[in-house]
Amino acid sequence: MNLALKDIRHGLFRFVLTCFGLGLLMTVVLAMIGIYNGLVADALAVVEAPAADVWVVEAGTKGPFAEASSIPADSRNTVARMPGVAEAGAINYQTVEAPFLDRTLRLYVVGYEPGRPGGPQVIAEGRGIGTSHFELVADRKTGLVLGDTIRLGRNRFTVVGLVEGAMNSGGDPAVYMTLADAMALQTELAPADQRVQAARGAGAVKSASVAAVIVRITPGADVDLLTATLRQWKHLAALSQIEQENILLASVVDKARRQIGLFLGILLAVSAVVIALIIYTMTMEKLKQIATLKLIGAPDRTIIGLIVQQSLILGTAGWGIGLILILLVKDVFPRRVVLEPFNVAVLAGIIVVVCLAASGLGVRAAMKVDPATALGG
Repeated sequence: MNLALKDIRHGLFRFVLTCFGLGLLMTVVLAMIGIYNGLVADALAVVEAPAADVWVVEAGTKGPFAEASSIPADSRNTVARMPGVAEAGAINYQTVEAPFLDRTLRLYVVGYEPGRPGGPQVIAEGRGIGTSHFELVADRKTGLVLGDTIRLGRNRFTVVGLVEGAMNSGGDPAVYMTLADAMALQTELAPADQRVQAARGAGAVKSASVAAVIVRITPGADVDLLTATLRQWKHLAALSQIEQENILLASVVDKARRQIGLFLGILLAVSAVVIALIIYTMTMEKLKQIATLKLIGAPDRTIIGLIVQQSLILGTAGWGIGLILILLVKDVFPRRVVLEPFNVAVLAGIIVVVCLAASGLGVRAAMKVDPATALGG
């Protein structure tokens, strides 16, 4: 017979309750891993969405995400004529709050030029923007559905398409609109003195400012050469896609990522200690039974197998319960929770190592038991 399973059946309710408690702890650990991954994924989502090769921003800044950037909108025409440039599009970013039904939505507004780089790559439902004004493509996380209308500034916009996974580093879901609408909205929401100044100038898009110009290069073109050429211009700077991602992670989400990472490390340490204590306590409670096994001549490997097998069953059950629970509730979290198979497998490996190490403490205690104690009262 398998002594480990027989002992578990003997105290089944207690063992199941212990597994469930450990499973809740594993749920928290997996949630922190998922939140950590989600933080990075959210931060990179808005950068990866345009599928750009080069970002042209204001000179002396790390815009448009780590720092504010403002360049003339007609810079796009100049950049588009450069050798090696296949496509170029002006783009704008801003965060707004807007009332919708009985709540207030916080939205990350992306203004782009339809037909040029900067818009959503994949429409999950509906269609892309088809008119020059007052249409939106929204991320599903906004809670908006096709046909909804929402007031932004002085105008009402109709949702014509839905996308998934489009948000900024703060977790605010994105909505896409035409660059002209986005710039008009930015002017409406600006302070009064800025609106007066904008009114005195010309309201045309080409005379206004945008956050960046997104560039896609022709096959075989040298990205480094193009960025080096753009950096020679006094009022413009250029960043490759990789540089933009690194800046965003280092500048915008670094502290939050380190804090979550530290908390995750503490959680893993606490989990290891809890597992070790549970296994050690389970072993100490069976010392008399272990002494009896020794008295009747059971080999050491039978006693070691009892402890190690129960440890692994406990850890595996806790890991499985935790995985099931986090998969059931991860969509309820306000921030995106991203669990990769690699993360889940690594945690399983950590639990196995911890269980084996913890069972070593139990085995050490079991080996010291005097068989004569089985004859005690």
